[in-house]
Amino acid sequence: MVRWTGRLSAAGLAGLLLAGTLAGCADKGDSPADLGAPVAVTDAPTDVPLDEVTEEPTPSASAVASMGVAPSRTASPKPTRKPTRTTGSAPKPRAVAKPPSETKVPPPPPKPAPASCKPSYKGTQASRSAVKAALTDAAARTYWPTSAPDIEIPLELVEATAWQESGWQSNIYACDGGVGLMQVMSGTATWMNQRFEQSYDIDDYRDNAYLGANYLAWLTKYIGDMYFESDFRLDAALCTSELDSCLLNAVIAAYNYGHAAVAQEGEPLTIPNPSYVRNVRALMTECVCLTY
Repeated sequence: MVRWTGRLSAAGLAGLLLAGTLAGCADKGDSPADLGAPVAVTDAPTDVPLDEVTEEPTPSASAVASMGVAPSRTASPKPTRKPTRTTGSAPKPRAVAKPPSETKVPPPPPKPAPASCKPSYKGTQASRSAVKAALTDAAARTYWPTSAPDIEIPLELVEATAWQESGWQSNIYACDGGVGLMQVMSGTATWMNQRFEQSYDIDDYRDNAYLGANYLAWLTKYIGDMYFESDFRLDAALCTSELDSCLLNAVIAAYNYGHAAVAQEGEPLTIPNPSYVRNVRALMTECVCLTY
């Protein structure tokens, strides 16, 4: 999450895993036996502007009300949702972005890891059924219950992102610092826990799933407010052949390259990593992981 490297390519990883090893570490984007073979990601970030962080994120009194409840192993009642927009076309992205609604933003991405570096593994790999349950729980949460309760993170998006990032390997540690299922960066996890007064453990696969879905929800709010008139629908049916046409594509791109590479105040929406976006989009309907 939030890394310059093209994440673990699902296609390339399949062959490597058949050989019994995982060669190289690759991203927001980004891998186990029986891996599917989606389109390989070939984007390599170049000259993408880094976020400038002027201060450490600090908790606010309204933080808990703005974000979901602290990690819990038991289901909690969901708040009443506002009516969602389910018909009609989504607004076209603004030609230039509005000022962001969130002024506390994640830290900038790390530098790419050497191409020769191989990821490491720590602890026990969670079973596919356990991973499926964790991702399902994470997708079902309401992350903005007060200011944007209509934000919903599609389960297929969470599952596809986790497969693209790690191949659903819960105990993988990438060379650039990405951890676990959603390849969450340590700096991103720390920022989210401080910003929203949470206590997610990046090394726990369930909390890792929450962090990944939580970050997708934050990107949805951040980019949706700036470009899409606060229409937060992550619906593939709202996308056209133009990659910058819909919020879904923008959120996928930002998970991989960071929010500042996609959304800048006063600038048009940018999709700097089209291959990554197309790959995750394809996994949302074709990933073997959807059958687990």
